[in-house]
Amino acid sequence: MKLITAVLKPGQFEEVVQAAVRAGARGLTAAEVRGFGHQYGHMEDTPEGRAAILIPKLRVDIVVRDETAEPVVGAIAKAMNTGTIGGGKIWVSDVESVLRVRTGERDRDAA
Repeated sequence: MKLITAVLKPGQFEEVVQAAVRAGARGLTAAEVRGFGHQYGHMEDTPEGRAAILIPKLRVDIVVRDETAEPVVGAIAKAMNTGTIGGGKIWVSDVESVLRVRTGERDRDAA
């Protein structure tokens, strides 16, 4: 199993969710987060010097079976791509185990 994590611009959320579902995602978790990438967000002058200001983003986490990971990543990347700085980032991590609390299903059956 894989954990797909995407950090994206808030305005892209609905398109990313629909793309992930069409590619085989069966559930996801989203949270409002703040951060910056290579451009250090918005730079602001402070008495101590220049400071990076964190930019609002959304983080989406999706657990999928191994064979579903690449199609879901590709669909999310296509939905996120604006060709501009700050377009986001996607990473994929191995998941050792999953438990669906309601049913007690584990691992592949719970993904």
